[in-house]
Amino acid sequence: MDKGSDKNKSFRPKKRIEKGQRGYGLKQIAKMTLGSGNLDLAVELPTGEDLNEWLAVNTIEFYNEINLIYGALLEFCTPETCPIMSAGPKYEYLWADGQNIKTPLKVSASEYIDFLMTWVESQLNNESLFPTQIGVAFSKNFLSTIKVIFKRLFRVYAHIYHTHFQHIMSLGMEYHLNTCFKHFIFFIDRFKLVDQKELAPLAELIQQFRERGRERMEREASGNC
Repeated sequence: MDKGSDKNKSFRPKKRIEKGQRGYGLKQIAKMTLGSGNLDLAVELPTGEDLNEWLAVNTIEFYNEINLIYGALLEFCTPETCPIMSAGPKYEYLWADGQNIKTPLKVSASEYIDFLMTWVESQLNNESLFPTQIGVAFSKNFLSTIKVIFKRLFRVYAHIYHTHFQHIMSLGMEYHLNTCFKHFIFFIDRFKLVDQKELAPLAELIQQFRERGRERMEREASGNC
């Protein structure tokens, strides 16, 4: 198996913010601050920028990240290997989007994640929710939709950690996964996007990330970097 090529698979087409489109400048800022390695700084709203636009740009980037990570696991996550969408023995997810599928369906993890990412992609492509034209106002239900997106994207991380972490390690992707998930947690914490009860399947890992983040901030504040 060519591990390098697997890492570059995308589960769904990457969502791009093109030059000249709304959010392109913020995307560059996000990339630079994330590159600094300081995740607290990376999630902060840049001075003078619009909160909704910052949320929109980062939602697209988190979607793309999870796309790539899950794309590397396609051969491991099949209806045969993962017949239910779960995050450990205590948590099972049934799919319903409230629009096309209103009665929750019990489906395999791969089917669930396909439904989920298709739904997220449709939200990102909805101009009334994620306008690409500069100056167009965000809709009144933008924030509520963002919260649903992040709640559902978390479930993909939860399934990966509980069911596929050994596969992630075999691909040499554990550092990348942890960094992406830590960034995800810091972002949803900063803007209060997901209820704590939804994060329960990975509560222990999340607590470790939060504690390390606080310790680093305390070191920096005391000048002992």
